[in-house]
Amino acid sequence: MVSALLSLIFASVLQLGLALHVRNTVTDSAVAGARQAGLADQQPSDGAELTRALVSAGIGEAYAQDIEVVESEAGGTRIVVVTVTTPIPVLGLLGPQGSWELSGRALVEDVDG
Repeated sequence: MVSALLSLIFASVLQLGLALHVRNTVTDSAVAGARQAGLADQQPSDGAELTRALVSAGIGEAYAQDIEVVESEAGGTRIVVVTVTTPIPVLGLLGPQGSWELSGRALVEDVDG
């Protein structure tokens, strides 16, 4: 009885750790992609490609399917936002899943200076 309860608690902690790993990896990849897309000599598609490569290498290609790059303005400053919609791992990397919408932001470099 006690061993079954401890096994359940251990599995739950592992699942939480896996979910946090996926969330942190995707968020960090989106931030790196936003920085890439914000460089003066780069295009938004370059940021999306880097984000896709990082997520695929860190977790798997299934988690890098929906990546959107948008350039906008906030307080007079141009920013680029990379948003990744990715599945939430419920039972390991398998099983029924919801989705997270995670994003990273970066300033867009000015071409003139």
